[in-house]
Amino acid sequence: MAADFVQHWLATTPGFATPYLLAALGLMINERAGVLNLGCEGMMLVGAMTGAVVSFHTGLAGAGVPVAMLAGALIGLVFGIAVVVFRTDQVLTGLIIVALGDGLTGVVGRPYMFEKVAGFRDLDLGPLSDIPWLGPILFQQDILVYAAAGLAVAVWWGLDRSDVGLRLRAVGEDPATADIAGVDVQLFRLVAVTLGGALCGIAGAYLSLASSFVWIEHMVAGRGWIVIALVIFSGWRPGRAVVGALIFGGAEALIPRIQAVGLDVPIYVVGMLPYVLTLAVLIVPTVLRGERSPAPSGLLINYLRQDRR
Repeated sequence: MAADFVQHWLATTPGFATPYLLAALGLMINERAGVLNLGCEGMMLVGAMTGAVVSFHTGLAGAGVPVAMLAGALIGLVFGIAVVVFRTDQVLTGLIIVALGDGLTGVVGRPYMFEKVAGFRDLDLGPLSDIPWLGPILFQQDILVYAAAGLAVAVWWGLDRSDVGLRLRAVGEDPATADIAGVDVQLFRLVAVTLGGALCGIAGAYLSLASSFVWIEHMVAGRGWIVIALVIFSGWRPGRAVVGALIFGGAEALIPRIQAVGLDVPIYVVGMLPYVLTLAVLIVPTVLRGERSPAPSGLLINYLRQDRR
């Protein structure tokens, strides 16, 4: 009984972890370029709705993902124009993006609520899927889980090993110095927030196309805020974000498993688990690091060339 519980819990954890990982990678790109993005929740909502609507009309789950990516990128671009070009307050603008996403999806998506959509099913990788324990955990996931793992590797390589990543990190650490070196700070930041929005859009689409196969208003349910804590926990590093996403995904995956086996645990206490964990991952790294923070030095600093001294 206990072994079955653990096996099923571990097998469902990657699916619960995937939206956290995708959105965290997007925010990481934003923040390594020096832009704080608190609008993740709104971008995920837009991605979830657009992915579901397109899938509903086309009958193709795959058609919903690029449209959700585009919708998230457009919202990210709006956010980027506001904070990068017009230098609005990044915190307030991010909160406005959340409200915008919530209102937009509430109006446009209402006719599609609870309409079943085509979604992504778990892959059958033949003999690999039949391996005891490892098969269900590693080889019976949907294609977006594997794509998210590949994206984590790509983001790691792009940020830490490529020339473009070096320039982006320079923009996030010291925009004035990067400007002097010939890096177009505004362009890099605009591209970063647009790309980050695209990944948040895919994260939202995962919820409607791979987790629930339906669009429900407010279905992101605070995950966007948890992602912000995940990025801090990961120290802005993709590899650690994978670990953090699995931790948060595992905590969330416990909820339906506990309900399924009928354990006598109050549902409200179980539902609090991801948020208690969020608080813990914010406190523990701060205690361990003391006053030191790995956050980019230029985070939250608006910059235009005329600011250069």
